[in-house]
Amino acid sequence: MNTIGLLIPDISMILLGFVLRRASGWPRSFWDNLEKLVYFILFPALLVSSLLRSPLSVARDGPAVANTMVAVIAGIALAWLARPVLDPLPRHFASGAQCGFRFNSYIALALAQTLGGQEGLALCAVFIGFVVPTVNVAAVLPLAQHAGTGVVRELLRNPLIIATVAGLAGNVFGIQLPGVIDATLGRLGSAAIALGLIAVGAGLVLSRSEALGAREKRSSRSLAIWITAVKLVAMPTVALLCGLLLELEPLPFAISLMFCSLPTATSCYILAARMGGDGEYVAYLITVSMLASLVSLPLWLSLVT
Repeated sequence: MNTIGLLIPDISMILLGFVLRRASGWPRSFWDNLEKLVYFILFPALLVSSLLRSPLSVARDGPAVANTMVAVIAGIALAWLARPVLDPLPRHFASGAQCGFRFNSYIALALAQTLGGQEGLALCAVFIGFVVPTVNVAAVLPLAQHAGTGVVRELLRNPLIIATVAGLAGNVFGIQLPGVIDATLGRLGSAAIALGLIAVGAGLVLSRSEALGAREKRSSRSLAIWITAVKLVAMPTVALLCGLLLELEPLPFAISLMFCSLPTATSCYILAARMGGDGEYVAYLITVSMLASLVSLPLWLSLVT
């Protein structure tokens, strides 16, 4: 399978967002509100819709979910290990550690649909249901400690956690939405992927305006290299090795490895900015992760597709 060809439509949407942000003259408030629309409305609708429409099976989905969770937990541990090993600036670590294990959900769902159609999309939604609460707890903890805010409050207001819990609960209890509501969620979800990818491109930052001293530069550079390596090399390596040991079926294996190879989440910026972290540094890490994944992601996918 041509893995580069699989990525071209999604890369094109990201490039469109990048060009529009710089050529359209639209104010920053437009792009900030677009990101909020996708994050708080469209993407939760897609999660709920996908989870309610797809029957869950522990026997079928369990091994792939376990494989993904092992890689995610390894990513969290390695990202946190940067603190004692590199001794980065506290604000850099608190804000940037999350970029080592969070994932770009928009790209995840777009690629899952390309790789496996509705079945791949549903399996990816199941991964998100298990992974989102885990990575959000791990992301909020350093920021909450640095900013002195409450962890529980941040988790309870997270729209992705609310949507995944609602979708999984509805699936378990066999809830079927009325046709009008189901169709509405479906239309909102359809808009989520395209607008989400455009928002990813619009958020790319190729340079930092902050004037950094020598200590800040070392901290920024070394942590960026560490976090990017954890996200794009260590996590997929763990997923690949564990998947081989578990002898996963081809499609679950491909979706799991793809999921663990994704660039980091653009919503890392929203969380860091909202909790008083270094939002500009996180935007820089997101851009580094995205650009590096253009090379790494096709290589990982070529091993299982």
